[in-house]
Amino acid sequence: MKVEDLKIKVKSIVEKATALKNKHINNKNAPVNYACIFSQSKKGYDELVKVTKKIGKVIKETPTGPLFHIEPLQTVSGVLKLLKIRIPDSTRTELGDADFTISNFLKFEKEYLSKPGFKLIQKENFYMIELMDSDFDVRVYFSNPPLDVQLHIR
Repeated sequence: MKVEDLKIKVKSIVEKATALKNKHINNKNAPVNYACIFSQSKKGYDELVKVTKKIGKVIKETPTGPLFHIEPLQTVSGVLKLLKIRIPDSTRTELGDADFTISNFLKFEKEYLSKPGFKLIQKENFYMIELMDSDFDVRVYFSNPPLDVQLHIR
């Protein structure tokens, strides 16, 4: 895989996630904060990590794969600087996910959490709302606080 192929793949995931987000919420301008590629094999994972190292550096090792701070990548939902490569996981058959920044998270949570497709996920230092729709091969997340804020990345 070439760097250009990786960028196309990431932009495609963000584009599909944006379409999923826009189908279910009114905040069409919520910017992308973070994206993740779900690898489907050990070989695919190793290759994705190798190529991603050419456009960024690992800033956090997570149990599910490395998080990279990449050179700014223009997407349909703004500039992307955070990219994770997820280790193969049989519960993640989609292409990947994108996380969008919501300015008024509590209002957003009240409005959407009870709607179909939305689910609350509690983490140690933050929580997020997951959005899934079987018409899409990506997932969407809304984190509070957003990942760039958690990691102090501007």
